[in-house]
Amino acid sequence: MADLYTSAALPSGQSGTVVGANLVTQAYDRLVEFALRSVPSFRAVADKKVANQTHAGSSVLFQIYNDLASKTSTLTETVDVEAVAVPATSTIAVTLQEYGNAIVSTRKLDLFSLADVEPALANILAFNMNDSLDDVIKAVLAAGTKVIREIAGAISTAAVTGVSASDTIKAKDIRYVVAKMRAANVVPRRGNLFASYIHPEVSHDLRAETGTAAWRQPAEYVNPAGIYAGEIGTFEGVAFVESPRLPNSQAGSGSGTTQTRVYDTFVMGQQALAEAVAEEPHTVVGPVTDKLMRLRPLGWYAVAGWSLYRTDALYRIQTASSVRPNA
Repeated sequence: MADLYTSAALPSGQSGTVVGANLVTQAYDRLVEFALRSVPSFRAVADKKVANQTHAGSSVLFQIYNDLASKTSTLTETVDVEAVAVPATSTIAVTLQEYGNAIVSTRKLDLFSLADVEPALANILAFNMNDSLDDVIKAVLAAGTKVIREIAGAISTAAVTGVSASDTIKAKDIRYVVAKMRAANVVPRRGNLFASYIHPEVSHDLRAETGTAAWRQPAEYVNPAGIYAGEIGTFEGVAFVESPRLPNSQAGSGSGTTQTRVYDTFVMGQQALAEAVAEEPHTVVGPVTDKLMRLRPLGWYAVAGWSLYRTDALYRIQTASSVRPNA
């Protein structure tokens, strides 16, 4: 039955005007909510930073000195030591780029909005800044050249198109990567632990294969200091951080809608990523410059750059997931 006070029509058989129809309005909650968000976290990987920059420039060069070869032969008392060449250096360049985004807040919006607009816009911009730079860094990490894939039940370096829907991550993939990094003298990130960023749909498969008993949960850590945001536990010498931001796309076997979705899992030690910053990311409130003082720009700005640093310190494991094998 229609409500007499909110309906513009009278009940059947009656005539006249519903006087209350225009007096009832909708109410709004002044507390605004935001879209569901994943936590940007890849910048934390960049632990190689500029320590003592010589001067301002559009790029920053990092130098790595190679070691001398070991000398095991004995010396002869009356013969001078023969000098060897100074070892060569490797150079890593990080190019600085401008990044930013902006919106415009209007006087009319401030006057007519039921909610407090400024804090909401500031929240949106701050997240956009971290979200955008996280995507920039993710693209750098996704270009890492140390890649293994799970193909037909074996660890492989064959083309990614060989990954099928059944090629989910295995414990042996983690053990293999840890062994390769330890053999290359890569320094772990926290104590004796390497770090991994893993997609939730991939960690589901890894924990299903290993069983929860094989994992050490964060609540069981003797010293929880330095725990990563999103950390789900340690396994085989690796601290795992879940993030839905890991690269994934339909790049495996098959075609069309049934092509296998392939996920990246990053495993890393120290100095996998280098960072150079000329101006730290920050929000900006621009001046009101229009003739009627109605428009106020708000945004964020940064001048920074990132580059892979020690090649052996980053491995990418590409696998499928049973949770979302293709779509």
